[in-house]
Amino acid sequence: MKLPSLNLQILLAAIIGVLVGMYFHTLGTEHQLVKVGLYTAGLAGTLFIDLLKMILIPLVFCSISVGIANLRAHQQMHRVWVTTLIYFTATMMIAISLGLLAANYFKPGSGLHITMFADAMQGFEAKQLPLPEFFAQFLHGLFMNPFEALAKGNVLAVVMFALILGVALVVGGDRFKHLHRLLQEALDITMLIVRWVMYLAPLGIMALLIRLIAVQDVMMLSMLGKFVAVVVGVTLLHGVAVLPLVLYVVTRKSPWWLFHGSREALLTAFATSSSSATLPVTMRCVTQRLHVKPDIAGFVVPLGATINMDGTALYEAIAALFIANLVGVELSFVQQLIVFLTAMIAAMGAPGIPSAGMVTMVMVLQSVGLPAEAIAILLPIDRLLDTLRTTVNVQGDIVGSLVVQKLTLDAPSKVVVAS
Repeated sequence: MKLPSLNLQILLAAIIGVLVGMYFHTLGTEHQLVKVGLYTAGLAGTLFIDLLKMILIPLVFCSISVGIANLRAHQQMHRVWVTTLIYFTATMMIAISLGLLAANYFKPGSGLHITMFADAMQGFEAKQLPLPEFFAQFLHGLFMNPFEALAKGNVLAVVMFALILGVALVVGGDRFKHLHRLLQEALDITMLIVRWVMYLAPLGIMALLIRLIAVQDVMMLSMLGKFVAVVVGVTLLHGVAVLPLVLYVVTRKSPWWLFHGSREALLTAFATSSSSATLPVTMRCVTQRLHVKPDIAGFVVPLGATINMDGTALYEAIAALFIANLVGVELSFVQQLIVFLTAMIAAMGAPGIPSAGMVTMVMVLQSVGLPAEAIAILLPIDRLLDTLRTTVNVQGDIVGSLVVQKLTLDAPSKVVVAS
């Protein structure tokens, strides 16, 4: 008997996970069956995420260094760099603009009072992180001992060292061809391990979704219903309309083709809430299902998982205006412009881990004088919203790899054929 494709297995597992999670939620977390089920789901989900994290650092290091070295062979490295950064910046600006427009129109939080959430804020201490200190820490985190970065799993520092190593391989040329080949073989074997890990993806995603749905605070969701609806609506608008439209305009590929080819990565991102943990799955989808050249994917996708955060930037912009409405502060156009710029910077500096947006959200609030302690209000619902914004973050990286390939490598090849 032939098993369904892995893509279909993951989709079915996600549906089962949501249904079981809803059933557990109706029973309550004190029910014995729910306790056993959540414990088992916790073990399976943690195992899946740990396996993805195990392969993450070798994948990032090898894919970026090899990708840059191979791009130089095509004389396209400069175009890929520039096109990638323009795409990342443009899509994040669109996402933040949509968030601010929606928050100004719907005004979430305007009907509530911050005194209603006094219990949530009591005892919560937000780490003060002014913008200059954030910049200093961000720059300090870019360059560190590469062995320490590899050992600690510091993705941003690993990305920077891999970029520098890739450029060094280009400059060195044939002198370092053995190291280049060694890294290429390491990348190949890493992708083989990713393929093995993916056999557990249906079980892992189902387990993670069971836990996510079963423990949600429905009362808090209903109290913050308008805010949740605005965030979900605008995030879906960006993911379902804006990014597919950008893809279609540049590549003429349909949204259905995109979602069908990237479904494994999007479901994994939704279940794990981590663009970094999803990176091995994203690389597999981009190279094997969407047919992006490994040279392009190896550069764009790991870099995007580090600095391209459309969903996070959008969320932080809406959340800042939500808290302003909650405390009765009317933000001027200049203050909202500050929120725009700070949200972009904060999202780029946010680590690709669950609820990373909460870490940098404090900086966005402080930039316009809003109380940092107010993010305690968002914590009970952040895990659920994080799933959606992480999915859009990953989708942005996938679309970016396709757009960059079309605008760089594809165009010259067509000229050669025509001649």
